[in-house]
Amino acid sequence: MAEVGGRGLAATLVVLFAVGLLLVFLGKVAEVLLLLFLATLLATYFSALTGHIVRLTALSRGAALVGTVGVTVLAAAGIGALVLPPVVQQTQELIASLPAQAERLQALLARLARQYPLLERTALGPQGGGLMEGVVDDVTAFLRASIVPYLTASGALLIELVSVLAMALYLAREPDTYRAGLVSLVPPGVRHIARTVLADLGATMRAWIWAQLLAMAVLAVLTGVGLWLLRVPYALAFGVFAGVVAIVPFFGSIVSTVLPALFVLGDTGWLHALAVALLGVAVHLLETNVVRPLIFQERLRLPPVLTIMSVLIMAALVGALGLIIAVPLLAAVIVVVRHVLVEQVYGDAPRDAVPSAVLVSSTGETRAVRVTE
Repeated sequence: MAEVGGRGLAATLVVLFAVGLLLVFLGKVAEVLLLLFLATLLATYFSALTGHIVRLTALSRGAALVGTVGVTVLAAAGIGALVLPPVVQQTQELIASLPAQAERLQALLARLARQYPLLERTALGPQGGGLMEGVVDDVTAFLRASIVPYLTASGALLIELVSVLAMALYLAREPDTYRAGLVSLVPPGVRHIARTVLADLGATMRAWIWAQLLAMAVLAVLTGVGLWLLRVPYALAFGVFAGVVAIVPFFGSIVSTVLPALFVLGDTGWLHALAVALLGVAVHLLETNVVRPLIFQERLRLPPVLTIMSVLIMAALVGALGLIIAVPLLAAVIVVVRHVLVEQVYGDAPRDAVPSAVLVSSTGETRAVRVTE
């Protein structure tokens, strides 16, 4: 009896040791795995567009993939040639004017602190060291911790970019090969589940990519035009910035609303700043409640609390890269949890399970799924 108990304890220790080694290994290669996930997202875009070209033409998949890459490069180059020069010019002027704007804004806040004695002991007063200095320090610390390392290690960054692009092209060239390889890793009795999960993941990622790109473009246009009508300097740069940071839910909207309002506060007063802030709120409400639902068509529904938590967790773990992939990674995790844990382990029927976002019908089309309470 004691011998059996000793063997059980030894087996438990071995399993715990193996799990510990696995966790250490995953921690060491976490960034590489995230790059692989980023490559998968890019491959999903390439594969979806390639599939459309194959269906519309008589081209082979390889030729269609070359066409996809070519169309993407030409489109990016054309948009960049039209938009990039004024954006770069306005961004440079904006960055050059930030110190003076920060000083004017700090002076305005200091006057408010002198008028209202209760504010003297806060960050607005002299004892608090200045609100703007604290904001600048926080932003600088974040950039130094998450973005600057990528910029300083230019060689490593170039290798990572080339690796992501190469993996994406290979995945898009022969998706069935890699899909079959993943399915073959699971026991034969549950391979149909693996195929369903992979199909659902593909549909979810396609829905997120296309809808996100369209939503970002619409948000950039609406913000840029609105700021131009309000005579805000560097409206084009602020509009493009709003579209880019929209990839980070909630937090991107807050930053793109507050930043132009703070910029005009020191120059034209609080009424103009209030109008700019209200414009930002109105644009984001329109984008959230009208534009995004029309684009997504309820194909992608993620719980807001989980979305915020995923952004915070991924930003804390891997910095700027985590901000980009937090939402699609959350969608992928929910798909796997729903199919594997909820439906297979717990035995809940699919109609009773809380769905992730997208289900793939037997014809391969995506259909909307509503979250059931």
